[in-house]
Amino acid sequence: MTTQAEQSPRDPRDQHPPVANEAKPRFTESPWATLVAIAFGVMMVALDGTIVAVANPAIGASLGASLAELQWVTHGYLLGLAVFLITAGKIGDRFGYRNTYLVGVIGFVVSSVAIALSSGVIMLIAFRIVQGIFGALLLPSAMGLLRASFPPSKLGRAFGVFGSLIGAATAGGPILGGLLVGALSWEAVFYINVPVGAVALALGLWLLAANRPTDAGSRIDVPGIVLVSVAIFALVWALVEAPSIGWAHPVTLASLGAAVLFFAAFLVWERRPEQPLVPLALFAHPSLSIGVVLTVAMALGLMGSLFFITFYLQGVRGLSPAQTGLQLISMTAMMAITSPIAGRLLDRVGARLPTTAGLLSASAGMFLLSRLEADTGVPYVSVAFVLLGVGLSLVMTGATAAIIGNAPVRYAGVAAALQQAAMQLGGSLGTAVLGAVMSATIVSTLPGHYADAGLAEPSSGDLSGMQSTVAQGGAVLPEGADAATAAAVTQASNLAFLDGLHLAFGIAAVVMLVAAGLSLFMRAGRMTDGPAVHI
Repeated sequence: MTTQAEQSPRDPRDQHPPVANEAKPRFTESPWATLVAIAFGVMMVALDGTIVAVANPAIGASLGASLAELQWVTHGYLLGLAVFLITAGKIGDRFGYRNTYLVGVIGFVVSSVAIALSSGVIMLIAFRIVQGIFGALLLPSAMGLLRASFPPSKLGRAFGVFGSLIGAATAGGPILGGLLVGALSWEAVFYINVPVGAVALALGLWLLAANRPTDAGSRIDVPGIVLVSVAIFALVWALVEAPSIGWAHPVTLASLGAAVLFFAAFLVWERRPEQPLVPLALFAHPSLSIGVVLTVAMALGLMGSLFFITFYLQGVRGLSPAQTGLQLISMTAMMAITSPIAGRLLDRVGARLPTTAGLLSASAGMFLLSRLEADTGVPYVSVAFVLLGVGLSLVMTGATAAIIGNAPVRYAGVAAALQQAAMQLGGSLGTAVLGAVMSATIVSTLPGHYADAGLAEPSSGDLSGMQSTVAQGGAVLPEGADAATAAAVTQASNLAFLDGLHLAFGIAAVVMLVAAGLSLFMRAGRMTDGPAVHI
């Protein structure tokens, strides 16, 4: 990392505004006012990522949606968010973070109301995509505001509090969603964004400084936008569809091929324009490039573990949704608590040591989870979640500072978008790849567990139909099965599920261990407010 992000002191757009010593500034003029102003907007987007999952069953019952359509309630939001992030980051740099953030807040609230008023699931999915697009406007601009407002010596602390807000909202999403759906209806999980968004808008108008574009003279790279948008769309589409249609399906292969082709074309094109969408010179900074890779690895472990551990707790252990949410709090709440501490540590010693320690802790937590059994006690699971939560908060804060803190201020929006895109793609990769590992393991081990239980081994045709249910911690019971047969089928199915879980989480642990080794190549040291030097 560098103390002051690889920027030329000759360019006034890259200079952090000097701090006046003559008089203590009012709170509304301090960088902490910026953090307060964006808090509700950031939490609104983070809350929406987990609160909707609780409402899916009620949405399905109310609108007559199929399982595939319900999956697209989540995937549509992810698609809109991921595809538009890079473009949104450039918009923030070009037109100003304040205005971009406020437009994102307003659009997010309006699309939330449109979702709640939807009369059919197709309409709902369409507005979820629109909601993701406005979320993409909101997040990078919020992080750009932090980068432009805080001096480098306090940037780690700011990103730590930022991570705490996201962690708190993520942890509270399932609980709040359950209360709203139970007391009111599924529409309430979207209407809740109206009062939250109103507070976010009011704070933004009051506390955010006047809009000042950091890269006002730049042009919009339309060919670059088209190429990278198609590449990300094709990649996310492949990752979303592959678990259900198969990795060898022509649609999956065509999508992956298109992603590679358009991404290669994007890299070639970005060397041509004088003002590219993503200046490739940013990646010449090793800490920034490593930060992107570490963010992908962190998201792979976080999203993958959350996705499949829920099936374990509810399907294998038989916990209720409320009990599952309480069990997960030991991880998500730990992330919220640890992130501010991680930020302060970052300001003191730099990003390398905390990030490496975080990856080792997360790897240890994933390894413990890879040894889960059907009767594993709550204390064991909680210890694993604490290690994972502490580790992921350190990695998230360190990698974010490495990416955004090492980019020139005028490119803060693009850098923030890269960080968010790495998060989204890492999460999609985690659920898709770990899901493929789970499915393949279940198909290969389930017949053996059936045989060990004295049951007739399922045929290959039956396995393909059973695999999805078993991968969710369930069992396909024969029609009219007695209690003994039902118990034997359930036990065999759970054992096959655990085989897949062990291998998938073991792979995630190894990925984080390798990432810990890579993090050692980040530049060590502390960020200061002085001249740019390598640290």
